Amino acid sequence: MQTWTLPAAVAFVCWGIWAFLPKLTTRYIDPQSAIVYEALGGLLVAIAVLALLAFRPAAEPRGVALALATGILGAGGALAYLFAVVRGPVTLIASATALYPILAVALATVFLHEPVSLRQALGVILGLIAIVLVTI
Repeated sequence: MQTWTLPAAVAFVCWGIWAFLPKLTTRYIDPQSAIVYEALGGLLVAIAVLALLAFRPAAEPRGVALALATGILGAGGALAYLFAVVRGPVTLIASATALYPILAVALATVFLHEPVSLRQALGVILGLIAIVLVTI
């Protein structure tokens, strides 16, 4: 088994449940309030990791800036997702937004010069077709 398999499986489960819970959450509270509580949940994870690092995280400025940008984009995406599930079916919204790796593949190819095999390119094309089929 690859070293990345278990963490990827955990991410799959966490994100699968994460994509479902906002539909329930926004039955009780508005998206703006929900993002505040989501951020607090993320803060709890961050505090636990900080404790594992003996309260001494790496502090290289470029890495810190990129990590902060990642957090801002993640929270912004989560807020947009909350607004989307208030207005539409989670089945369609989760399916369409779950294809965000297509953008990550394109960015990694262009900026990091990571190769994309024919099989992977076909997967991206099928993903784009899936967006169309799921949302029409």
